[in-house]
Amino acid sequence: MVLGELWAALSGVSGAALACCFVAAAVALRWSSRRTARASAVRARRRQKAALDTMDKAAQRFRLQNPDLDSEALLALPLPQLVQKLHSGDLSPEAVLFTYMGKAWEVNKGTNCVTTYLADCETQLCKVPRQGLLYGVPVSLKECFSYKGQDSTLGLSLNQGVPAEADCVVVQVLKLQGALPFVHTNVPQSMFSFDCSNPLFGPTMNPWNSSKSPGGSSGGEGALIAAGGSPLGLGTDIGGSIRFPSAFCGICGLKPTGNRLSKSGLKGCVYGQVAVQLAVGPMARDVESLALCLRALLCEDMFRLDPTVPPLPFREEVYRSSQPLRVGYYETDNYTMPTPAMKRALLETKQRLEVAGHTLPRLSSFLNSMKSRSAGKLWELHHEIEVYRHSVMAQWRALELDVLLTPMLGPALDLNGPGKATGAVSYTLLYNCLDFPAGVVPVTTVTAEDEAQLQLYKGYFGDIWDKMLQKASLFPTSPTRDPFL
Repeated sequence: MVLGELWAALSGVSGAALACCFVAAAVALRWSSRRTARASAVRARRRQKAALDTMDKAAQRFRLQNPDLDSEALLALPLPQLVQKLHSGDLSPEAVLFTYMGKAWEVNKGTNCVTTYLADCETQLCKVPRQGLLYGVPVSLKECFSYKGQDSTLGLSLNQGVPAEADCVVVQVLKLQGALPFVHTNVPQSMFSFDCSNPLFGPTMNPWNSSKSPGGSSGGEGALIAAGGSPLGLGTDIGGSIRFPSAFCGICGLKPTGNRLSKSGLKGCVYGQVAVQLAVGPMARDVESLALCLRALLCEDMFRLDPTVPPLPFREEVYRSSQPLRVGYYETDNYTMPTPAMKRALLETKQRLEVAGHTLPRLSSFLNSMKSRSAGKLWELHHEIEVYRHSVMAQWRALELDVLLTPMLGPALDLNGPGKATGAVSYTLLYNCLDFPAGVVPVTTVTAEDEAQLQLYKGYFGDIWDKMLQKASLFPTSPTRDPFL
Protein backbone atom coordinates (compact mmCIF):
# COMPACT_ATOMS: atom_id res chain seq x y z
CA MET A 1 0.00 0.00 0.00
CA VAL A 2 2.72 2.44 0.99
CA LEU A 3 4.78 1.59 -2.09
CA GLY A 4 1.73 2.03 -4.31
CA GLU A 5 0.98 5.46 -2.84
CA LEU A 6 4.64 6.45 -3.23
CA TRP A 7 4.64 5.35 -6.87
CA ALA A 8 1.42 7.28 -7.51
CA ALA A 9 2.88 10.39 -5.93
CA LEU A 10 6.02 10.17 -8.01
CA SER A 11 3.93 9.71 -11.16
CA GLY A 12 2.28 13.14 -10.83
CA VAL A 13 3.70 16.58 -11.52
CA SER A 14 4.63 17.13 -7.89
CA GLY A 15 6.17 13.66 -7.87
CA ALA A 16 8.35 14.56 -10.84
CA ALA A 17 9.51 17.66 -9.01
CA LEU A 18 10.25 15.55 -5.93
CA ALA A 19 12.23 13.08 -8.04
CA CYS A 20 14.22 15.96 -9.51
CA CYS A 21 14.97 17.12 -5.98
CA PHE A 22 16.23 13.64 -5.06
CA VAL A 23 18.50 13.56 -8.12
CA ALA A 24 19.77 17.08 -7.45
CA ALA A 25 20.49 16.20 -3.82
CA ALA A 26 22.37 13.06 -4.85
CA VAL A 27 24.44 15.00 -7.38
CA ALA A 28 25.18 17.73 -4.83
CA LEU A 29 26.17 15.15 -2.22
CA ARG A 30 28.48 13.41 -4.67
CA TRP A 31 30.02 16.72 -5.71
CA SER A 32 30.48 17.71 -2.08
CA SER A 33 32.13 14.37 -1.28
CA ARG A 34 34.53 14.73 -4.19
CA ARG A 35 35.32 18.29 -3.19
CA THR A 36 36.02 17.17 0.38
CA ALA A 37 38.25 14.35 -0.89
CA ARG A 38 40.17 16.75 -3.13
CA ALA A 39 40.62 19.16 -0.22
CA SER A 40 41.94 16.32 1.95
CA ALA A 41 44.44 15.34 -0.74
CA VAL A 42 45.57 18.95 -1.14
CA ARG A 43 46.16 19.24 2.62
CA ALA A 44 48.02 15.94 2.76
CA ARG A 45 50.32 16.78 -0.13
CA ARG A 46 50.97 20.28 1.17
CA ARG A 47 52.06 18.82 4.51
CA GLN A 48 54.08 16.15 2.71
CA LYS A 49 55.92 18.77 0.66
CA ALA A 50 56.59 20.97 3.69
CA ALA A 51 58.01 18.04 5.65
CA LEU A 52 60.20 16.89 2.77
CA ASP A 53 61.45 20.44 2.18
CA THR A 54 62.45 20.59 5.85
CA MET A 55 64.32 17.29 5.48
CA ASP A 56 66.08 18.45 2.32
CA LYS A 57 67.17 21.76 3.88
CA ALA A 58 68.58 19.96 6.92
CA ALA A 59 70.51 17.55 4.68
CA GLN A 60 71.85 20.38 2.50
CA ARG A 61 72.92 22.36 5.55
CA PHE A 62 74.88 19.37 6.86
CA ARG A 63 76.56 18.85 3.46
CA LEU A 64 77.70 22.47 3.37
CA GLN A 65 79.13 22.15 6.88
CA ASN A 66 80.88 18.84 6.03
CA PRO A 67 82.15 19.13 2.44
CA ASP A 68 84.75 16.37 2.85
CA LEU A 69 82.23 13.65 3.72
CA ASP A 70 82.14 10.95 1.02
CA SER A 71 78.38 10.44 0.79
CA GLU A 72 78.56 7.88 -2.01
CA ALA A 73 80.94 5.66 -0.08
CA LEU A 74 78.75 5.92 3.02
CA LEU A 75 75.59 4.99 1.12
CA ALA A 76 77.35 2.02 -0.50
CA LEU A 77 78.17 0.40 2.85
CA PRO A 78 76.16 -2.75 3.68
CA LEU A 79 74.30 -2.28 6.96
CA PRO A 80 76.56 -4.59 9.05
CA GLN A 81 79.65 -2.61 7.96
CA LEU A 82 77.84 0.67 8.54
CA VAL A 83 77.07 -0.43 12.10
CA GLN A 84 80.72 -1.39 12.68
CA LYS A 85 81.90 2.05 11.55
CA LEU A 86 79.33 3.75 13.76
CA HIS A 87 80.39 1.77 16.84
CA SER A 88 84.09 2.32 16.12
CA GLY A 89 83.60 6.06 15.68
CA ASP A 90 84.75 6.09 12.04
CA LEU A 91 81.32 7.50 11.19
CA SER A 92 79.07 9.66 13.33
CA PRO A 93 75.30 9.16 13.66
CA GLU A 94 74.90 12.73 12.33
CA ALA A 95 76.83 11.94 9.15
CA VAL A 96 74.82 8.79 8.50
CA LEU A 97 71.43 10.30 9.29
CA PHE A 98 71.80 13.47 7.23
CA THR A 99 73.32 11.57 4.31
CA TYR A 100 70.37 9.18 4.21
CA MET A 101 67.95 12.08 4.61
CA GLY A 102 69.40 13.64 1.46
CA LYS A 103 69.26 10.35 -0.42
CA ALA A 104 65.67 9.67 0.69
CA TRP A 105 64.62 13.10 -0.58
CA GLU A 106 66.26 12.36 -3.92
CA VAL A 107 64.64 8.90 -4.19
CA ASN A 108 61.24 10.32 -3.33
CA LYS A 109 61.36 12.70 -6.31
CA GLY A 110 61.15 9.74 -8.68
CA THR A 111 58.99 7.37 -6.65
CA ASN A 112 56.73 9.33 -4.25
CA CYS A 113 57.55 6.81 -1.53
CA VAL A 114 57.88 9.08 1.54
CA THR A 115 54.80 10.56 3.20
CA THR A 116 56.50 12.58 5.93
CA TYR A 117 59.79 13.39 7.60
CA LEU A 118 59.99 12.44 11.28
CA ALA A 119 61.84 15.60 12.31
CA ASP A 120 62.15 14.33 15.88
CA CYS A 121 65.05 12.18 14.65
CA GLU A 122 67.32 15.23 14.87
CA THR A 123 66.44 15.60 18.55
CA GLN A 124 67.05 11.87 19.04
CA LEU A 125 70.66 12.27 17.89
CA CYS A 126 71.73 13.50 21.32
CA LYS A 127 69.87 10.66 23.07
CA VAL A 128 71.11 7.70 21.03
CA PRO A 129 72.31 4.89 23.34
CA ARG A 130 75.76 3.94 22.04
CA GLN A 131 75.48 0.36 23.29
CA GLY A 132 72.47 -0.39 21.08
CA LEU A 133 72.88 -2.90 18.25
CA LEU A 134 71.42 -0.34 15.83
CA TYR A 135 73.38 2.63 17.17
CA GLY A 136 73.06 5.54 14.73
CA VAL A 137 71.19 3.58 12.04
CA PRO A 138 68.45 5.50 10.17
CA VAL A 139 65.31 3.37 9.88
CA SER A 140 62.30 4.00 7.65
CA LEU A 141 58.82 3.05 8.84
CA LYS A 142 55.72 1.99 6.98
CA GLU A 143 53.12 4.64 7.74
CA CYS A 144 51.11 2.35 10.04
CA PHE A 145 53.87 2.40 12.69
CA SER A 146 52.62 4.97 15.19
CA TYR A 147 55.13 7.72 15.93
CA LYS A 148 54.37 10.25 18.65
CA GLY A 149 53.07 13.52 17.25
CA GLN A 150 52.65 12.17 13.70
CA ASP A 151 49.58 11.08 11.74
CA SER A 152 49.31 7.53 10.45
CA THR A 153 46.68 8.16 7.78
CA LEU A 154 46.77 4.83 5.88
CA GLY A 155 45.62 6.95 2.94
CA LEU A 156 42.33 7.80 4.67
CA SER A 157 41.21 11.40 5.20
CA LEU A 158 39.50 10.49 8.49
CA ASN A 159 42.96 9.81 9.95
CA GLN A 160 44.30 13.24 9.03
CA GLY A 161 45.01 15.52 11.95
CA VAL A 162 44.97 12.64 14.44
CA PRO A 163 48.58 12.43 15.63
CA ALA A 164 49.71 9.44 17.65
CA GLU A 165 49.87 10.01 21.39
CA ALA A 166 52.82 7.66 21.78
CA ASP A 167 55.30 5.58 19.82
CA CYS A 168 54.23 2.02 19.11
CA VAL A 169 56.25 -0.63 20.94
CA VAL A 170 58.46 -1.52 17.97
CA VAL A 171 59.45 2.14 17.52
CA GLN A 172 60.23 2.39 21.24
CA VAL A 173 62.49 -0.65 21.00
CA LEU A 174 64.21 0.69 17.89
CA LYS A 175 65.08 3.88 19.76
CA LEU A 176 66.31 1.94 22.80
CA GLN A 177 68.59 0.00 20.43
CA GLY A 178 70.04 3.26 19.09
CA ALA A 179 68.14 3.43 15.80
CA LEU A 180 66.89 6.71 14.33
CA PRO A 181 63.45 6.38 12.69
CA PHE A 182 63.43 9.23 10.15
CA VAL A 183 60.59 8.85 7.62
CA HIS A 184 57.14 7.36 7.18
CA THR A 185 56.54 5.65 3.83
CA ASN A 186 53.50 5.32 1.59
CA VAL A 187 50.85 2.58 1.64
CA PRO A 188 47.72 1.73 -0.38
CA GLN A 189 44.49 3.06 1.09
CA SER A 190 43.58 0.95 4.15
CA MET A 191 46.59 -1.32 3.33
CA PHE A 192 44.39 -4.03 1.80
CA SER A 193 46.18 -4.21 -1.56
CA PHE A 194 49.50 -5.36 -2.95
CA ASP A 195 49.73 -2.14 -4.98
CA CYS A 196 50.73 1.20 -3.42
CA SER A 197 48.43 4.15 -4.11
CA ASN A 198 45.93 6.19 -2.12
CA PRO A 199 43.87 9.37 -2.63
CA LEU A 200 45.88 11.43 -0.12
CA PHE A 201 49.45 10.94 -1.32
CA GLY A 202 48.94 9.37 -4.75
CA PRO A 203 50.78 6.39 -6.25
CA THR A 204 54.26 5.17 -5.41
CA MET A 205 56.32 4.04 -8.40
CA ASN A 206 58.85 1.23 -8.70
CA PRO A 207 62.36 2.75 -8.53
CA TRP A 208 63.57 0.64 -11.45
CA ASN A 209 60.75 1.57 -13.82
CA SER A 210 58.08 4.17 -13.16
CA SER A 211 55.44 2.24 -15.11
CA LYS A 212 55.67 -0.64 -12.64
CA SER A 213 54.22 -1.05 -9.15
CA PRO A 214 56.56 -1.32 -6.16
CA GLY A 215 54.13 -3.82 -4.62
CA GLY A 216 52.24 -3.38 -1.40
CA SER A 217 51.15 -2.77 1.07
CA SER A 218 54.68 -1.91 2.30
CA GLY A 219 55.36 -0.43 -1.13
CA GLY A 220 56.90 2.82 0.05
CA GLU A 221 59.42 0.81 2.05
CA GLY A 222 60.28 -1.40 -0.92
CA ALA A 223 60.86 1.57 -3.23
CA LEU A 224 62.89 3.61 -0.73
CA ILE A 225 65.18 0.76 0.35
CA ALA A 226 65.73 -0.58 -3.17
CA ALA A 227 66.83 2.83 -4.42
CA GLY A 228 69.22 3.32 -1.51
CA GLY A 229 67.20 5.85 0.48
CA SER A 230 67.13 3.77 3.67
CA PRO A 231 69.43 1.02 4.97
CA LEU A 232 66.67 -0.69 6.94
CA GLY A 233 62.90 -0.52 7.12
CA LEU A 234 59.97 -2.08 8.92
CA GLY A 235 56.81 -3.30 7.23
CA THR A 236 53.77 -5.38 8.06
CA ASP A 237 52.37 -8.43 6.30
CA ILE A 238 48.90 -10.01 6.39
CA GLY A 239 48.78 -11.43 2.87
CA GLY A 240 52.17 -10.67 1.35
CA SER A 241 52.61 -7.00 2.23
CA ILE A 242 56.33 -7.35 3.00
CA ARG A 243 57.05 -10.02 0.40
CA PHE A 244 55.39 -8.40 -2.63
CA PRO A 245 57.34 -5.12 -2.35
CA SER A 246 60.55 -7.03 -1.63
CA ALA A 247 60.05 -9.16 -4.74
CA PHE A 248 58.89 -6.32 -6.99
CA CYS A 249 61.75 -4.00 -5.93
CA GLY A 250 64.56 -6.55 -5.64
CA ILE A 251 65.31 -6.46 -1.91
CA CYS A 252 65.07 -8.89 1.01
CA GLY A 253 62.10 -9.09 3.33
CA LEU A 254 60.96 -11.36 6.14
CA LYS A 255 57.50 -12.05 7.54
CA PRO A 256 57.98 -13.71 10.94
CA THR A 257 55.19 -15.60 12.69
CA GLY A 258 52.33 -13.37 13.77
CA ASN A 259 53.38 -12.74 17.37
CA ARG A 260 57.17 -12.77 17.00
CA LEU A 261 57.40 -8.97 17.04
CA SER A 262 55.05 -6.63 18.86
CA LYS A 263 52.04 -5.18 17.05
CA SER A 264 51.04 -3.04 20.03
CA GLY A 265 50.31 0.53 18.99
CA LEU A 266 50.16 -0.08 15.25
CA LYS A 267 47.53 1.84 13.31
CA GLY A 268 45.06 -0.31 11.39
CA CYS A 269 41.68 -0.29 9.68
CA VAL A 270 40.39 -3.67 10.83
CA TYR A 271 41.13 -4.95 14.32
CA GLY A 272 40.44 -8.34 15.86
CA GLN A 273 41.48 -10.48 12.88
CA VAL A 274 42.36 -13.84 14.42
CA ALA A 275 42.42 -16.54 11.76
CA VAL A 276 44.94 -14.76 9.54
CA GLN A 277 47.37 -12.73 11.62
CA LEU A 278 49.29 -9.58 10.79
CA ALA A 279 53.05 -9.82 11.24
CA VAL A 280 55.71 -7.13 11.67
CA GLY A 281 58.97 -7.71 9.83
CA PRO A 282 62.19 -6.12 8.53
CA MET A 283 63.07 -5.13 4.95
CA ALA A 284 66.62 -4.46 3.73
CA ARG A 285 69.03 -4.96 0.85
CA ASP A 286 70.58 -8.18 2.19
CA VAL A 287 69.76 -11.06 4.50
CA GLU A 288 72.42 -10.19 7.08
CA SER A 289 70.68 -6.85 7.64
CA LEU A 290 67.40 -8.64 8.36
CA ALA A 291 69.18 -10.82 10.91
CA LEU A 292 70.77 -7.77 12.54
CA CYS A 293 67.37 -6.11 12.87
CA LEU A 294 65.85 -9.20 14.48
CA ARG A 295 68.77 -9.53 16.90
CA ALA A 296 68.14 -5.96 17.99
CA LEU A 297 64.36 -6.19 18.29
CA LEU A 298 64.18 -9.57 20.03
CA CYS A 299 65.49 -8.17 23.29
CA GLU A 300 64.41 -7.70 26.89
CA ASP A 301 62.94 -4.28 26.08
CA MET A 302 60.56 -5.85 23.56
CA PHE A 303 59.47 -8.53 26.01
CA ARG A 304 59.06 -5.98 28.82
CA LEU A 305 57.06 -3.44 26.80
CA ASP A 306 54.79 -6.11 25.30
CA PRO A 307 54.44 -9.18 27.55
CA THR A 308 52.35 -10.95 24.88
CA VAL A 309 55.49 -11.43 22.76
CA PRO A 310 57.17 -14.77 23.61
CA PRO A 311 60.48 -14.00 25.39
CA LEU A 312 62.60 -15.88 22.85
CA PRO A 313 65.78 -14.11 21.70
CA PHE A 314 67.28 -14.48 18.23
CA ARG A 315 68.68 -18.01 17.82
CA GLU A 316 72.22 -17.29 16.70
CA GLU A 317 73.24 -20.95 16.66
CA VAL A 318 70.52 -21.78 14.13
CA TYR A 319 71.32 -18.80 11.91
CA ARG A 320 75.07 -19.51 11.88
CA SER A 321 74.77 -23.29 11.47
CA SER A 322 76.49 -24.73 8.40
CA GLN A 323 74.86 -28.16 8.62
CA PRO A 324 73.29 -29.45 5.39
CA LEU A 325 69.54 -28.87 5.27
CA ARG A 326 66.62 -30.82 3.88
CA VAL A 327 64.91 -28.21 1.69
CA GLY A 328 61.56 -29.17 0.23
CA TYR A 329 60.52 -27.33 -2.92
CA TYR A 330 57.61 -26.97 -5.31
CA GLU A 331 57.39 -25.13 -8.63
CA THR A 332 53.74 -24.12 -8.36
CA ASP A 333 50.86 -23.97 -5.90
CA ASN A 334 48.50 -25.33 -8.62
CA TYR A 335 46.47 -22.15 -8.27
CA THR A 336 48.47 -19.35 -9.86
CA MET A 337 50.91 -20.49 -12.54
CA PRO A 338 54.33 -18.92 -11.95
CA THR A 339 55.71 -16.73 -14.71
CA PRO A 340 58.52 -18.25 -16.82
CA ALA A 341 61.12 -16.03 -15.14
CA MET A 342 60.00 -17.11 -11.67
CA LYS A 343 60.06 -20.79 -12.55
CA ARG A 344 63.60 -20.40 -13.90
CA ALA A 345 64.66 -18.50 -10.78
CA LEU A 346 63.36 -21.25 -8.51
CA LEU A 347 65.08 -24.06 -10.44
CA GLU A 348 68.38 -22.15 -10.57
CA THR A 349 68.20 -21.65 -6.81
CA LYS A 350 67.47 -25.34 -6.32
CA GLN A 351 70.57 -26.26 -8.33
CA ARG A 352 72.76 -23.88 -6.32
CA LEU A 353 71.51 -25.31 -3.05
CA GLU A 354 72.21 -28.86 -4.23
CA VAL A 355 75.75 -27.86 -5.23
CA ALA A 356 76.16 -26.42 -1.72
CA GLY A 357 75.37 -29.86 -0.26
CA HIS A 358 71.72 -29.54 0.69
CA THR A 359 69.03 -32.15 -0.09
CA LEU A 360 66.01 -30.92 -2.06
CA PRO A 361 63.04 -33.33 -2.30
CA ARG A 362 60.33 -32.20 -4.71
CA LEU A 363 56.90 -31.92 -3.11
CA SER A 364 54.13 -33.06 -5.42
CA SER A 365 51.09 -33.41 -3.16
CA PHE A 366 51.92 -30.82 -0.50
CA LEU A 367 49.43 -28.26 -1.83
CA ASN A 368 46.67 -30.33 -3.41
CA SER A 369 44.06 -28.51 -1.37
CA MET A 370 44.87 -25.25 -3.16
CA LYS A 371 43.70 -26.47 -6.57
CA SER A 372 40.26 -24.86 -6.52
CA ARG A 373 39.65 -21.14 -7.00
CA SER A 374 38.41 -20.67 -3.43
CA ALA A 375 41.41 -19.34 -1.48
CA GLY A 376 39.39 -16.32 -0.41
CA LYS A 377 37.32 -18.56 1.85
CA LEU A 378 40.41 -19.08 3.98
CA TRP A 379 39.73 -15.65 5.45
CA GLU A 380 36.30 -16.72 6.68
CA LEU A 381 36.58 -20.36 7.64
CA HIS A 382 38.49 -20.24 10.92
CA HIS A 383 38.05 -23.90 11.79
CA GLU A 384 39.13 -25.07 8.35
CA ILE A 385 42.26 -22.92 8.60
CA GLU A 386 43.15 -24.54 11.92
CA VAL A 387 42.63 -28.04 10.52
CA TYR A 388 44.67 -27.18 7.42
CA ARG A 389 47.46 -25.75 9.58
CA HIS A 390 47.76 -29.00 11.56
CA SER A 391 47.63 -31.05 8.35
CA VAL A 392 50.50 -29.12 6.78
CA MET A 393 52.61 -29.35 9.94
CA ALA A 394 52.04 -33.11 10.04
CA GLN A 395 53.19 -33.43 6.41
CA TRP A 396 56.18 -31.21 7.14
CA ARG A 397 57.30 -33.47 9.97
CA ALA A 398 56.66 -36.63 7.99
CA LEU A 399 58.90 -35.30 5.21
CA GLU A 400 61.54 -34.21 7.78
CA LEU A 401 61.85 -30.76 6.22
CA ASP A 402 64.02 -27.97 7.58
CA VAL A 403 62.84 -25.29 5.20
CA LEU A 404 60.76 -24.84 2.04
CA LEU A 405 61.80 -23.26 -1.27
CA THR A 406 58.81 -21.79 -3.10
CA PRO A 407 58.10 -19.42 -5.98
CA MET A 408 57.01 -15.84 -5.49
CA LEU A 409 54.49 -14.35 -7.90
CA GLY A 410 56.98 -13.00 -10.42
CA PRO A 411 58.47 -9.70 -11.54
CA ALA A 412 56.84 -6.35 -10.79
CA LEU A 413 53.35 -5.82 -12.21
CA ASP A 414 52.19 -2.66 -13.95
CA LEU A 415 50.92 0.23 -11.86
CA ASN A 416 47.33 -0.62 -10.84
CA GLY A 417 47.95 -4.20 -12.00
CA PRO A 418 47.80 -5.82 -8.54
CA GLY A 419 44.22 -4.64 -8.05
CA LYS A 420 43.18 -6.52 -11.19
CA ALA A 421 45.03 -9.74 -10.36
CA THR A 422 44.04 -10.31 -6.75
CA GLY A 423 44.06 -14.09 -7.11
CA ALA A 424 47.83 -13.89 -7.39
CA VAL A 425 48.14 -13.55 -3.60
CA SER A 426 47.91 -17.35 -3.35
CA TYR A 427 51.69 -17.76 -3.02
CA THR A 428 51.91 -15.37 -0.08
CA LEU A 429 48.53 -15.63 1.66
CA LEU A 430 49.06 -19.34 2.27
CA TYR A 431 51.86 -18.67 4.78
CA ASN A 432 49.80 -16.06 6.59
CA CYS A 433 47.03 -18.63 6.97
CA LEU A 434 49.56 -21.17 8.24
CA ASP A 435 51.26 -18.50 10.39
CA PHE A 436 54.65 -19.71 9.14
CA PRO A 437 57.63 -17.38 8.76
CA ALA A 438 58.32 -16.59 5.10
CA GLY A 439 60.85 -14.43 3.31
CA VAL A 440 61.90 -13.16 -0.10
CA VAL A 441 65.39 -12.84 -1.60
CA PRO A 442 66.34 -11.66 -5.13
CA VAL A 443 68.28 -14.24 -7.16
CA THR A 444 68.16 -13.16 -10.83
CA THR A 445 66.67 -10.71 -13.33
CA VAL A 446 64.22 -11.19 -16.18
CA THR A 447 65.73 -12.14 -19.55
CA ALA A 448 64.52 -11.61 -23.12
CA GLU A 449 63.78 -15.35 -23.32
CA ASP A 450 61.62 -15.12 -20.18
CA GLU A 451 59.64 -12.30 -21.81
CA ALA A 452 59.17 -14.30 -25.01
CA GLN A 453 57.81 -17.26 -23.03
CA LEU A 454 55.53 -14.95 -21.06
CA GLN A 455 53.79 -14.01 -24.32
CA LEU A 456 52.48 -17.62 -24.38
CA TYR A 457 51.40 -17.65 -20.71
CA LYS A 458 47.84 -18.99 -20.20
CA GLY A 459 47.76 -19.77 -16.48
CA TYR A 460 45.81 -22.72 -15.10
CA PHE A 461 42.29 -21.44 -15.60
CA GLY A 462 42.49 -18.97 -18.46
CA ASP A 463 40.21 -16.66 -16.46
CA ILE A 464 40.41 -12.90 -16.05
CA TRP A 465 42.98 -13.19 -13.23
CA ASP A 466 45.34 -15.26 -15.38
CA LYS A 467 44.92 -12.89 -18.32
CA MET A 468 45.50 -9.81 -16.20
CA LEU A 469 48.56 -11.38 -14.57
CA GLN A 470 50.13 -12.05 -17.96
CA LYS A 471 49.34 -8.57 -19.26
CA ALA A 472 50.56 -6.78 -16.13
CA SER A 473 53.79 -8.84 -15.96
CA LEU A 474 55.00 -8.00 -19.47
CA PHE A 475 57.78 -5.45 -19.45
CA PRO A 476 57.83 -2.25 -21.53
CA THR A 477 59.97 -2.26 -24.66
CA SER A 478 62.39 0.28 -23.14
CA PRO A 479 62.83 -0.68 -19.48
CA THR A 480 64.94 1.40 -17.15
CA ARG A 481 66.21 -1.80 -15.55
CA ASP A 482 65.07 -5.39 -15.53
CA PRO A 483 62.71 -6.28 -12.67
CA PHE A 484 64.16 -8.44 -9.95
CA LEU A 485 63.15 -11.93 -8.91
